[in-house]
Order: sequence, then structure tokens, then C-alpha cells
Amino acid sequence: MENEEALDLNQDLDLIFPIINGKVSMAINRMMYRNFRKENLDITPEQWTVLAFLWREDGVTQQTLCNSTFKDKPSMTRLIDNLAKQNLVYRNASTSDRRSNIIFLTEQGKLIKERANKAVLETMDSALAGIDIEGLKQVRTLLAAVFGNISLALEDR
Repeated sequence: MENEEALDLNQDLDLIFPIINGKVSMAINRMMYRNFRKENLDITPEQWTVLAFLWREDGVTQQTLCNSTFKDKPSMTRLIDNLAKQNLVYRNASTSDRRSNIIFLTEQGKLIKERANKAVLETMDSALAGIDIEGLKQVRTLLAAVFGNISLALEDR
């Protein structure tokens, strides 16, 4: 009986680990790229996460963006540099801390919100097709628990 349980656990890990480890994320990102292109947007899913935060709260520090998107400082700097080159965001030096930059949306950055969110909603509709509300609640609960466990484990190091 124990061997059967071990076999089931191994089969579960073969299924679950790739999902948690990014297989689903990579597939969703690939579809998001495609849907952004359909909307004539030249942005990446990573850039969208920054823009989406700024659409909710414009004029935040680069560190706030790092914390909210789980990106390190060099990655965020690169993302903001690229968004600035595309005239979607701009930086202003903080008046209270010269070492800190405040990131703002440009008019063009504000104007693409509807098309970008349409592309993301289309992606999520495809990804979640056939999953009922109860299933979504379960997935949310499980993934939140996994994320919480990993966050705690990383803090202990």
C-alpha cells in the first residue's frame, strides 16, 4: 500500500511541479504576447504588470513597483527603461529623496489601458474556460497557500 501511495505522490509531483514551476505561466505569457499583438500593442506580459499597477496607482517609486511585481531592482530598471523608450512611462526624481525615482504614465501609457486589458481578459477567458467559480476559488486558495509557504521559507534563509 505504501508503494502505491508513493507512486501516486510521484505521479502527482510529475503533474503539479511543472504547473507550479512555470509551465502554465509560460503558456499564458505566450498567449498574452499574441493577444497584445492582435491589439497592435508592442508590450510584454512583464511590462503589462508594471503598467497595470500604474493604471491603479500612478506616480509611485521604483521600489514600490519592485515590491508589487516581485521583480528585483535591475529587472525593474530594465522594464522601466524599455517602457520609457516606448513613451509609455517617465521618471521624475523624488522631491523627498534624490536617490528615488517616481514613475508616471505618459498620455500614451494611459491610452493603451483599454486595449491591453482587453488582450489580458481574452487570455484569461481562454485559460479559464470550463472552470467554474468553485474551481477558481480552490485554485486561488491552493496557489495562495503555495506562495505563502514559499515566501515564509525564503524569509527563514
